[in-house]
Amino acid sequence: MEAKAGIYLTLRLGKEAYGIPVLKVQEIIGRTEITEVPRMPAFIKGVINLRGKIIPLMDLRLKFKLEEKEYTDRTVFVVLEVNFGDRKRQMGIVVDSVSEVVKLEDSMIEPPPRYGVEVDSDFIIGMGKQNEKVIMLLDIEKVLTENEMAFIAEESKE
Repeated sequence: MEAKAGIYLTLRLGKEAYGIPVLKVQEIIGRTEITEVPRMPAFIKGVINLRGKIIPLMDLRLKFKLEEKEYTDRTVFVVLEVNFGDRKRQMGIVVDSVSEVVKLEDSMIEPPPRYGVEVDSDFIIGMGKQNEKVIMLLDIEKVLTENEMAFIAEESKE
């Protein structure tokens, strides 16, 4: 998949900006109570109850192997609709903060750099340029492995 012109929600993890197509975003909520699920990878924080719906929650900072950071008042949960096979599921991601919604034209997007076979960066579908900033555009479905996607699908069954 290649990044396309469109509208992206920009998220912050540390100093870096990431973008997710706004059409994947269902809502942005403040911190809420997390129910831990035993024997999950550290980046799967557990599940949240959002108006009676159980939503699996992934800490994007931990998934990207960044330093763990205590949640603050700026920490937000972004609820996304993701495709798993032929079904759509909801999942949440934890990010340091949400920045803004930006419109990127084709001329503002470059392909991601290739680092060779050692580095898995297939989840970065493009590099958005806005003023002097670079926004890494994510394919959120590729951030997860097949096993992780299976967990999300199982936890978010209707």
